[in-house]
Amino acid sequence: MLFENAGEPLRQTELSMPMPGSDQVLIRIHACAVCRTDLHIVDGELAHPKLPLVPGHEVVGTIAQLGVGVTRFRVGDRVGVPWLGWTCGECAYCRNGQENLCDQAKFTGYTLDGGYAEFTVADQRFCFPIPDSYSDAEAAPLLCAGLIGYRSLVKAGNGKRLGIYGFGAAAHIIAQVAKYQQREVYAFTRPGDEEAQKFALHLGAVWAGGSNELPAQKLDAAIIFAPVGALVPQALKAVGKGGIVVCGGIHMSDVPSFPYATLWGERSVCSVANLTRRDGEEFMALAPRVPVRTEVETFPLEDANAALNRLRTGKIQGAAVLVTG
Repeated sequence: MLFENAGEPLRQTELSMPMPGSDQVLIRIHACAVCRTDLHIVDGELAHPKLPLVPGHEVVGTIAQLGVGVTRFRVGDRVGVPWLGWTCGECAYCRNGQENLCDQAKFTGYTLDGGYAEFTVADQRFCFPIPDSYSDAEAAPLLCAGLIGYRSLVKAGNGKRLGIYGFGAAAHIIAQVAKYQQREVYAFTRPGDEEAQKFALHLGAVWAGGSNELPAQKLDAAIIFAPVGALVPQALKAVGKGGIVVCGGIHMSDVPSFPYATLWGERSVCSVANLTRRDGEEFMALAPRVPVRTEVETFPLEDANAALNRLRTGKIQGAAVLVTG
């Protein structure tokens, strides 16, 4: 599926078979989850994508061919490909364990062709083995909703009471991890979205309500997965002194002005940018121990536009996943 112009639907087309270069693997794709970041790209909210572009950055498949220099994998291995697709390895960020901030980084399904296809190539360094306990479709959301969610959870610290704003793909995974860590999860959904609130409670949340509500007690931290800037001051009101609000998305609408008193008391706000390979290694080891169970709605690859539209209108519970024939 090819993306060519912002605001236009993806186009189904035949492309030449990609060939793996040095340190790359050719992957036969079995599943690719549909992420809100894909929406930001096709809707034109993220500037300067590679054009034309094959979107998708939550890729699961098996290795079909090895490029020169590949030593980590063998043909037939099942791997996942995340958002972070390449870094320079030489800049100060890369040398200091902050490769997620590399200025030269390349991103799967944004500046590199991704997983809305039957085949793709990927750098062997940025592929992860997939735990055997997950099917292809179940594993796909772990590659971004899981990884970015996990990085957001680590940023939120070790506080007991955790708020999660926007109960979609990432939230439904991280709520399970937080419960495993014996935290209390407070789920904030679109006002009036009773189905999402029931889903959150089913996954172990101790409280669920609209994003315009405040819980009875102050939270230690909050993670915002919804791309809504107005939720930042609202979440700050929900956390207590010393609390942190983590913005887990790559794009968010503008944050409105708010009184300094809302921030005062050593509250803080931070963003999460991309992921590191260490995040991937840690989370892929943790997920089967929880065990994280992903709830997915599958679509044939050719129905990618329908899946994107269902995500855009808030009609996906859990994660949407494209599967190849």
